[in-house]
Amino acid sequence: MKRLLIPAAVLAASAAVWLSVVAQDKAAEATAAAPAEAKEVVCFESRQGATEVTQRELSPGLPNVKCSPTTGAALWYGDPYDGTVPMGKMPNLDLPEGQAVVKPRTEKLTQLAACGTACHNGTYPKGFPTSHKPVPIPTMEALVPELKDFQHGRGAIWCLDCHHTTQRNKFSDHFGNPISMDQPQQLCGKCHGDKLRDWRDGIHGKRIGDFTSTGKKRWFTCTECHNPHNVQHGETSRGFKPLQPEPPPQLPRGMADASHEKQHPITH
Repeated sequence: MKRLLIPAAVLAASAAVWLSVVAQDKAAEATAAAPAEAKEVVCFESRQGATEVTQRELSPGLPNVKCSPTTGAALWYGDPYDGTVPMGKMPNLDLPEGQAVVKPRTEKLTQLAACGTACHNGTYPKGFPTSHKPVPIPTMEALVPELKDFQHGRGAIWCLDCHHTTQRNKFSDHFGNPISMDQPQQLCGKCHGDKLRDWRDGIHGKRIGDFTSTGKKRWFTCTECHNPHNVQHGETSRGFKPLQPEPPPQLPRGMADASHEKQHPITH
């Protein structure tokens, strides 16, 4: 009886080992066959950490944006108008409706809901300054650390020269009227009139889209390139971090010219 039990035990152990190996092989095959989870690609459009866009497909093989592997900046757009809305009326700028579009940024401002409703719901909070004389506001300095060494205007301005006194999710013009945070050019033009004129005329700033005289374009607004809270802090170019230069795009081997660039996959 013992002679029969020993071979049977050996056979059972061998079968268990074989089944374990087969199961491991099948698990490895399933893992290898399963598609690898695509890594999310995010690049910035004008200012790193503020104007970021996530790469996705507009249609099979057509990404909304291509990112530079060197700098992380946006290099090319599958649709330059993706996620944009009409810019709205601008003084001294007569454009057909929808010809100028912008990308709203209020949804990117994470503290906007708290500032606009939780703390500043249309009234003056207790202890809030009642004049435009600059005073330290510890709560705001804790939320926005660069305010501890605020340099915009070299000490001549402070928070309430730009932000609305009671509608904290809005800017303010010279008369106290609210300005949408999606229209920062109307605020910045209060002091920087020369830059506003240059921006309006296409000399200053960035635009993408149809570059015919009457073509639809996406206009990049002031705060997409400039951080108004630390605009004076940069070592060069007043707050801009220099990007590493890249060589221009090269034609693929065998392509005689770039005439294909005249055809756009998106119908305008």
